[in-house]
Amino acid sequence: MTALHVVWFKRDLRTHDHVPLAAAAGAGGPVLPLYVAEPELWAQPDASARQWGFAAEGLAELRADLGRRGQPLVVRVGDAVDILDRVRRKWGIKGLWSHEETGNGWTYARDRRVAAWARAHGIPWTELPQNGVVRRLKDRDGWARRWEGRMAADVTVAPAGLAPLAGIDPGPIPTATGLGLFPDPCPGRQPGGRARGLRTLASFLDDRGRLYQRGLSSPVTAFDSCSRLSPHLAWGTLSLREVVQATRARMAGLEDAPFRRSLSSFVERLHWHCHFMQKLESQPDLEFRNAHPAYDGLRGSDPARLAAWAEGRTGWPFMDACMRALVATGWINFRMRAMLMAVASYHLWLDWRETGLHLARLFTDYEPGIHWNQCQMQSGTSGINTIRIYNPVKQAEDHDPAGTFTRRWLPELAGVPGHLLQEPWKMDAAEQERAGCILGRDYPLPLVDHQEAARAARDKVWAARRGPDFHALADAIQDRHGSRKSGLKPSNPTKARKKPAGQLALDL
Repeated sequence: MTALHVVWFKRDLRTHDHVPLAAAAGAGGPVLPLYVAEPELWAQPDASARQWGFAAEGLAELRADLGRRGQPLVVRVGDAVDILDRVRRKWGIKGLWSHEETGNGWTYARDRRVAAWARAHGIPWTELPQNGVVRRLKDRDGWARRWEGRMAADVTVAPAGLAPLAGIDPGPIPTATGLGLFPDPCPGRQPGGRARGLRTLASFLDDRGRLYQRGLSSPVTAFDSCSRLSPHLAWGTLSLREVVQATRARMAGLEDAPFRRSLSSFVERLHWHCHFMQKLESQPDLEFRNAHPAYDGLRGSDPARLAAWAEGRTGWPFMDACMRALVATGWINFRMRAMLMAVASYHLWLDWRETGLHLARLFTDYEPGIHWNQCQMQSGTSGINTIRIYNPVKQAEDHDPAGTFTRRWLPELAGVPGHLLQEPWKMDAAEQERAGCILGRDYPLPLVDHQEAARAARDKVWAARRGPDFHALADAIQDRHGSRKSGLKPSNPTKARKKPAGQLALDL
C-alpha cells in the first residue's frame, strides 16, 4: 500500500461539507478516515458519558456513510500521537488532514503535541476552518465580514467514492464504560447522528422556528421553539455553514414576516456562537483564569452549597426545576443557563470554575469556547459586561407564571398553592401540612435569603470595579475580545468610536 492521506475526525462527525475529507480525497492516493477515542480526554473533569453517547451515535452513522463510499471509518482507542505514529510506521502518512479545533485546554495541548510529531517526521498537517473562528487573529476589526464570507462560501460536496483499504480492521466504537466514564443517566438526551440533525433542522425551518423569537426565553416553550441544533453543531454532525445557508434560503421564501424575523434572530445567534468561540481561540487560558485579574480570589469554595446547587436543592423552586431538567435532558435554554450560573456565582458566591465544570458535564452540547466565556460573563469576571444578578423568584414569575415547568420537575411541590409555589418558605406550618410538603423534609428551605445575598454580591463585585487599574485593563480586554457594544463603557471613549459598528453584541 502506498502512503496514506489520514483524515483525522474530531468534533466534525459528517462527510457533507467536510473540507479536509474532500481535499484529502482529491490529493491523490488512498485515504484513511480515522477517529481516535482518547481515554485521557474523556477523563477530563468537563467530560461525561452523555456527551460520549451523543458522539458515539454520530460515529456509528459516520462509519456507515463512509462505508457506503468505499472505506468505513477506522476507530482506535488510545493517545492520538501514538495511534498516528503507528499508522506512519506501518503504512506511511503522506498527509494529515483535519479541521481546526477550538477545544478545551487538554485538546489544545494535544494538538501542540501532534504538530510537533508531524514536524519531526516531515508530515504536512493541513488544518482547515469549519466555522467562523479565525486562527491567529490579530484583532477583531473586520471579523464579522470574514464570518459572512465563510458562511456564504459553497458547501463542500462529500467525495463520491473512497478506495477501500485492505487489511485495516475498522475497530469497535467503545462504550462509555470502556472509556472509563461514570454512569450518567440522561433519559431525555437528544440522540446523535447526522440523520437526526437533518430532521431537527427541517422541523425547525418548516414550523418550529416560527415561535423561536417569542419562545426561546422560557423553558416552558423553549424545548420546542428553540432549534435544538446545538449538540449537532458542537459535535459537527451538521456544519454551521449548511445551517446558516438553509436558514437564509428558508427566509428568502417566507412571506410570514414574524417567522422571517424569528429566523433572522436565529442566524444572529449563530453569529454569536463563533463570536464567543473566537475569544477562547485567541486566549485559551480563559477556561481557567479570570478575564480581568481584579476578580482573582474574590470567590471561594463551599462544598455543601455546591452540592445543593448541583442537585437542584437550593430551595428556590424555579432554579431547582431548571437544574433537574438539565440533569434529565442534557439541555436547557440559554436564559436558564445564565440564571443557573449567575445564581451560583452571586447568591451562593461560588467560583465559576467549579460550577462551570458541573454544567459542562451536564450539557450534551458542551462547546468549550462558548461555555467558559459565558461562565465568566454570567459571573461578572469578564470585566467588560454588564453585571446581571438574576432574581430566581422574578425569573419564575416572568418565565413560568403558571408553574407548569416547576411542577413538572419538582413533584414534591404538587400540593403547594400557586401563589406560594415559587416562595414556599412563606408557608406556615398549617399550610405545609395541607400541601403535603414539610419544608426541610420534603423540600429544602432556601440556602440563603436571595435578596440579601444579591445585595452583598453586588457590593463586592462593584467594589472590585472601583479599583485604580480596573478600567485600563477593561479597555484592553474590550479591545481584544469585545463586540464594541458590551455593557461597560470604556474609560477612554475614543477606543469605542474607532471600532466599526455592526459587530455582535455580547448581551444575549
